Amino acid sequence: QVQLAESGGGLVQAGASLRLSCTVSESAFSTRTMAWFRQAPGNERDFVAAITWVNIPYYADSVKGRFTISRDNAKNTVYLQMNTLKPEDTAVYICAASLSYNLQNLETTSGYAYWGQGTQVTVSS
Repeated sequence: QVQLAESGGGLVQAGASLRLSCTVSESAFSTRTMAWFRQAPGNERDFVAAITWVNIPYYADSVKGRFTISRDNAKNTVYLQMNTLKPEDTAVYICAASLSYNLQNLETTSGYAYWGQGTQVTVSS
């Protein structure tokens, strides 16, 4: 059973930084594409960033240049470094893991088989 646990959310002012972490409890982490999505109240779950098992990153246009996704396979953990946060970044940030070696639909929810519970990020103006 693949379990994902996010941490690192919080309440910050605009312009601040946060680093989110997502730890996965299973042995195939290094074979999975990992991603972050976010969901604000009343909105759909939106793609934020993904990183493939060969460390190729993808970003939503809205976060390019501000957010950085990375992974540490030795720790089964994926990170999202968020800089220059804006009030419109406020959402629940949710970690996702694909099936092994998946490279399809990386920017949509259909590309991922496993999901965490999410961590709240609130950015005040």
